[in-house]
Amino acid sequence: MGKTLAEKIFDAHLKDEPFPGTKVLSLDRVLCHEITTPVAIADLVWRNKDRVFDRDKLKVVIDHVTPSKDSKTATQAKILRDWARRHEIPDFFDVGQNGVCHAIFPEKGYIRPGFTVIMGDSHTCTHGAFGAFAAGVGTTDLEVGILKGVCAFREPASIRVNLNGSLSRGVFAKDVILYVISQLGVNGATDRVIEFRGPIVDEMSMEARMTLCNMAIEAGGTSGVCMPDMTTVEYLWPFIQDEFASKEAALKDYSKWISDADASYDKVLDIDVSNLEPQVTFDYKPDCVKPVSEMSGTPVDQIYIGTCTNGRIEDLRQVAEILKGKTVASSVRGIVSPATPKIFKDALAEGIIQIFMDAGFCVTNPTCGACLGMSNGVLAEGEVCASTSNRNFNGRMGKGGMVHLMSPATAAATAITGVITDARTL
Repeated sequence: MGKTLAEKIFDAHLKDEPFPGTKVLSLDRVLCHEITTPVAIADLVWRNKDRVFDRDKLKVVIDHVTPSKDSKTATQAKILRDWARRHEIPDFFDVGQNGVCHAIFPEKGYIRPGFTVIMGDSHTCTHGAFGAFAAGVGTTDLEVGILKGVCAFREPASIRVNLNGSLSRGVFAKDVILYVISQLGVNGATDRVIEFRGPIVDEMSMEARMTLCNMAIEAGGTSGVCMPDMTTVEYLWPFIQDEFASKEAALKDYSKWISDADASYDKVLDIDVSNLEPQVTFDYKPDCVKPVSEMSGTPVDQIYIGTCTNGRIEDLRQVAEILKGKTVASSVRGIVSPATPKIFKDALAEGIIQIFMDAGFCVTNPTCGACLGMSNGVLAEGEVCASTSNRNFNGRMGKGGMVHLMSPATAAATAITGVITDARTL
């Protein structure tokens, strides 16, 4: 019997199996941000174990509330900043160089096929787009990872989602993953790895694949993964060109992680997306999804474009194409947060930032702030946001607020009209 990508990675990283089914894996990357890591740091200090297993495998960023909005968030940032300096961690991104964690770390080339990656953040599954096993963990696991470079997991079964057909004009990766979640349900992939396969995935950019994998957690998945291919190699080539004689050699090496043809799956879903229309969430769960045609005309108060799901340059280009020469409706406010400084610079160079500003958007620095209702776009009670983020829980962006998740294109059209709108009608 063949093995899945996840099973191959588990086999290659296995350090111990203290109990049947519980596997201790060595870690290639431990990612840290200022919301969850300071608690782990404080406990390590208290236990007189203020050490790191490998400073080069730790990647650290201040991203959730940046710049700090009050004394509490400033203290969290200071704890992380002091710790990174104390241990001379080279890859620490402070204010001015920082970006949203799940955008800046791939952008820097830190994630590779076959890697094991943990972070105290549920959307760590984003990095599975590179053919890695990447999972969000709790504080205790993060603490052990920082200290010892290992993490214990129950080996997850895999669900294979075959995405077939061809995407219609105006339908994007965000629409696909919202539909997949609606089919699986919020608990449908619990303790499972979701493999995204098929011609639709093969044709996607790395940015689009990261959007798919980013929201695997919204179906309960431990991780979402795509098979490494030449698209993966092309994205990573600036960082790996000294390791391989050619791109073909890199692809040959990375292909060892691809799931075998006779691998066993817990479930297989075959989805033809040819007739899929843009998708939008309603209510307060990510699997509450409807076609945009059934949500059209729903009034909103705020448009938010950004986050680790849809704040990359590809996303901003989609929005700019629709916004160019138009302005946001007088009844709404628009906020855009490019996910990293590089994305901001690229958008500036391409004239995208100018298009946003001419349309009436507020352009902010890279931050996670509004996505989790902490800063830079919090909703008032009763307000509604059309968001390109990944989570629509009750109060997610502010107590009493409602969040409708959608693609950047749908969000752009909604900004122009002030009500949920299918971008294809514009």
